[in-house]
Amino acid sequence: MRTKYAAGNWKMNMSFEDGQILFSEVTNMVKDEVVNPNVKVVMGVPAPYLSSFSKLINTEKVSIAAQNCYPKASGAYTGEVSVPMLKSAGVEYVIIGHSERREYFNETDAFIAEKVDAILAEGLTPIFCCGETLGQREEGVHFDFVKGQLTNSLFHLDADALQKVVIAYEPIWAIGTGVTASSDQAQEMHKELRAHLASKYGAEVAENISILYGGSVKPGNAPELFSQPDIDGGLVGGASLDSRGFTDIAKSF
Repeated sequence: MRTKYAAGNWKMNMSFEDGQILFSEVTNMVKDEVVNPNVKVVMGVPAPYLSSFSKLINTEKVSIAAQNCYPKASGAYTGEVSVPMLKSAGVEYVIIGHSERREYFNETDAFIAEKVDAILAEGLTPIFCCGETLGQREEGVHFDFVKGQLTNSLFHLDADALQKVVIAYEPIWAIGTGVTASSDQAQEMHKELRAHLASKYGAEVAENISILYGGSVKPGNAPELFSQPDIDGGLVGGASLDSRGFTDIAKSF
């Protein structure tokens, strides 16, 4: 059975003090309330908080994620954070390829592929983001575009390595807009991506890979989204900043 995920991406939000309260609240709620043993809760917090917050984890149900990394292990890269640094801070997951990184920082598929390799080399789990714009969907090229992101950044991996990657499909037009793809639209893309994985690696490998949906996931729509056969959870933005709401999302499976 594929692992189910409630993964939160805090983005550039929360002071240290407020974030510490939120992280502790979620960790304790998840420990006490989330009973499905196949659900993993991951919180992607700002880089300065990773080491301190990782020490607050008191249950195997919760892990901490970085929101980015640099692919080089060390060197003269002022301001960047390497995967070995993240690992030493207690990080288990790294979010990469988010549309905001692609748009604002001009990250390419090739550069993201380097990050994938660096994360896997340290034994951490990449959460690989992909997704299309509204214009691409309206033009009818959305399936090919998103499958191309997978091909360009993941298809150099062998099957064993690929199965250590979590994929997060995030339609750019639904991120932070309050607009959510219908469960049918989300399932349609997830099914298409799993078939694309199967076309190279075989159905058995494709069935082992968790594919998350991101795009205005909330407690109210999570149960319907997560009930779809190819949706294995969510990468949650704004709703991850509310401890009660995020925990309820984790309880939606």
